[in-house]
Amino acid sequence: MTAAILAFASVVAVSLVSLVGVVTIALDEARVRRLATLFISFAVGALLGDAFIHLIPGSFEAGTAGNAPMTASLLILGGMMVFFVVEKLLHHRHGVLHDYFHGHEPGSRPELAVINVLGDAVHNFIDGVVIGASYLVSPTLGVSTTLAVLLHEIPQEFGDFGILIHSGLSVRKALLVNLGSASVAILGTALSLLAASVAQEAVTSTLVPLTAGGFVYLAAADLIPELQHDRSLRALIVQTILISSGIAVMGLITFIE
Repeated sequence: MTAAILAFASVVAVSLVSLVGVVTIALDEARVRRLATLFISFAVGALLGDAFIHLIPGSFEAGTAGNAPMTASLLILGGMMVFFVVEKLLHHRHGVLHDYFHGHEPGSRPELAVINVLGDAVHNFIDGVVIGASYLVSPTLGVSTTLAVLLHEIPQEFGDFGILIHSGLSVRKALLVNLGSASVAILGTALSLLAASVAQEAVTSTLVPLTAGGFVYLAAADLIPELQHDRSLRALIVQTILISSGIAVMGLITFIE
């Protein structure tokens, strides 16, 4: 019972990190949207760093639910294909969501919000599973895992908030959507506690590589092209620094995990 209480307290704390964007709520919408490009640059580094430093290596680790290298590779590619298909369906002129998305103001990219929330929800679900499973081993491991996830989530949630703003959502809507996506981690923890360590292996062996592929697709296919619109030397320098910073933060977290 104590492990369950600590696990749920930890995952709620991690979920609340999604509200980091509240620091911008005092700013006017126009200024926030100008800052969104900076968040997007950092998000590119954070997503790629997360995928290539954490998720993909984890998918190939020996003993991860018996995933063979070929299986892990196909799941990563499958994640990219899933995100590609979802985005194509959102754009399709006869799709059920077409009218909704194209009813927004010109220049908005609401499909980016959907794609990002989809991948982030899966990722948060995995975080919840890992937190729950770690507390089943010991409270010490649970606390250390929670700390690692918190440090992992802060830069990513800033990036996610920037993506939601860039997609056309208001600051308040972006905060609520981000919180809803983050709250999926609670479901992951509940599942992990109910099914013990079996759930961790069964779920993460499939969802980790799928999420990695989705994050690579989101960063490479959607976000990097957005950054190419500003071709000034200043934009090149700033964006390169921020992308590198996102990757560096994800790399530094490996020393804590």
